[in-house]
Amino acid sequence: MPCAIVTPGTILDKSMKAAIFKTSYLIVIGLVSALLFHTPALLAQTEFSSLEERMTLQEFQQTGLDKLSNEELSALNGWIRSHSLGGEAFAEAVAEANNQSLPASVRPERMGFLDYKGEESPIQSVIVGDFEGWRGDTEFELENGMVWKQAEQGMLGVKPTANQKVLIEPGFLSAWYLKIDGVNKRLRIKRIK
Repeated sequence: MPCAIVTPGTILDKSMKAAIFKTSYLIVIGLVSALLFHTPALLAQTEFSSLEERMTLQEFQQTGLDKLSNEELSALNGWIRSHSLGGEAFAEAVAEANNQSLPASVRPERMGFLDYKGEESPIQSVIVGDFEGWRGDTEFELENGMVWKQAEQGMLGVKPTANQKVLIEPGFLSAWYLKIDGVNKRLRIKRIK
């Protein structure tokens, strides 16, 4: 079939439309096939390979590894496997990468801000410094790095307490409430940092 250049305004006949569709279809099938057939190879690269598999014979001999017994070499490979990026460390790295690829509005560290769209759950932490109650515009800096501010009027005075445990619970319509361990009152708050 002769090659034709298609420019804006070109009127396509049925055979040209069919050729374009066929070419597009083949490209999509090719891309999907490449993805399906190369994914197992990529996954296999994350599995552990022993020193014998990684090194050339010359490297293996130059490092003196050829002098180790089979048991010693097996023990060394086991140590490398357990201390390399595998198992839990690999899972943690993948989770961190996945978290960074999430939109900011659903990342767990955004919980409490008005733009947060993820699942809300209670937050347990400790107030940095002494807790002395609240006085209308009190800010609460938590050990986890979050900073919350009083969002309703009211005052509560208590004896200064260091390392005060707190529970921040989600409420209705994006409201959040501060509950102080040992205090029979809760306070509506908003996250500012």
